[in-house]
Amino acid sequence: MSVGVIGAGKWGSALAFALSQKSEVYITSRIKKDLPNFRSLSEVLACEYLIITVPAQQVGVWLQENFHFNGQKVLVASKGIEAKSGRFLNEIYAPHIPDTNIAFLSGPSFAAEVMQSLPTALVVNSLNEELSKEIAELFPNFIKTYTSTDVIGAEVAGAYKNVIAIAAGICEGLSLGKNAAAALIARGLVEMQRFGKYYGAKDESFVGLSGAGDLFLTASSTMSRNFRVGLGLAKGMSQSEILTELGEVAEGIGTAYALKEIAEEKKLYLPIAKEVYEMLEGKSPQESLKDLLSR
Repeated sequence: MSVGVIGAGKWGSALAFALSQKSEVYITSRIKKDLPNFRSLSEVLACEYLIITVPAQQVGVWLQENFHFNGQKVLVASKGIEAKSGRFLNEIYAPHIPDTNIAFLSGPSFAAEVMQSLPTALVVNSLNEELSKEIAELFPNFIKTYTSTDVIGAEVAGAYKNVIAIAAGICEGLSLGKNAAAALIARGLVEMQRFGKYYGAKDESFVGLSGAGDLFLTASSTMSRNFRVGLGLAKGMSQSEILTELGEVAEGIGTAYALKEIAEEKKLYLPIAKEVYEMLEGKSPQESLKDLLSR
């Protein structure tokens, strides 16, 4: 049984390490890296199972230019909504991979802790229940896996929590205290659940690992890139300065722009996401805080 990981960043490398406990794993990326079992893209695409970690804002172009479906069983391990189109990941992948062959990973998972074999629990989401079970079996003992058919719930939760994490980082950076942070995260959970219900997501996805579990993790630690984006905004840094300092992708930024467009088009009430978008565009965090508290 061969598993190929596409994307050799921190998360792709962590997944390759975890899955190598039970399977032969190969990894590839745009830039050649000195990693165990690094292979060319064509070799990795020939694997029976593919784990794709290409970021949401880049994956549409990547699929068009590089991907050839050959019956592979695919697990999407990135999270986000495409900013330029408002498409969820399942919509981006749909023209390239049939529903029967694709699943989406969700749940609380910092790459650094996975690399240390520290325990966590994740959800494999697919409309094909047999595929979910099959992919869940690939994970090592230190990762407890559950399965779900609520793909859109997992997608919304995985994308939206990054935006709330930016807001939580701002809250921390402004030294507003733990009461404010708890209130923000709780309201953020309600906001993303309401957004998900608009698309037909199930409530249980938001109170479980995919929603609350991942949100609590991402919105409470400097290990989270999106949380660090919020810390930067609180210091008055520009978006470009923050990204230069991070040196890696923060999916919450693109998702905030996507949510702003979706909210305007569909007339949805997304107050936290709206303020995060406006702060990314240069609005003062203090002014945003005042506007949120006055709602």
